[in-house]
Amino acid sequence: MNTIRVKKCSTCKTDFNCGDTLDGNKCWCNDFPPIFSPSDVVDCLCPNCFKEACLVKIDAYVDTITPENALENRTKDLPKAGSLQEGIDYYLEDGKYVFKSWYHLKRGYCCKNGCRHCPY
Repeated sequence: MNTIRVKKCSTCKTDFNCGDTLDGNKCWCNDFPPIFSPSDVVDCLCPNCFKEACLVKIDAYVDTITPENALENRTKDLPKAGSLQEGIDYYLEDGKYVFKSWYHLKRGYCCKNGCRHCPY
């Protein structure tokens, strides 16, 4: 049974489709980093509010990272998301991908290419 559930965003009150179904399909939110514990979220958020909540939490975490502690960061141990998220993992500049610190932290090491947002 492939029944899509309509939910109301607990932040902006917009209706949106939850992708979790009874036959095992996973929601779009599974493509985002698993950085929330159940106590952090009252209920589901729409895609826009969820992305914004992720950005706030990620930016606060990245602000604690220094070159001295970057190699020991816990980001690299998170389960891998299915895809990269624009605005979280990268942004586009003149048609080119610019990877953000979060992307580099998830990778877990410096590639020695002189990346603009390298935390290492």
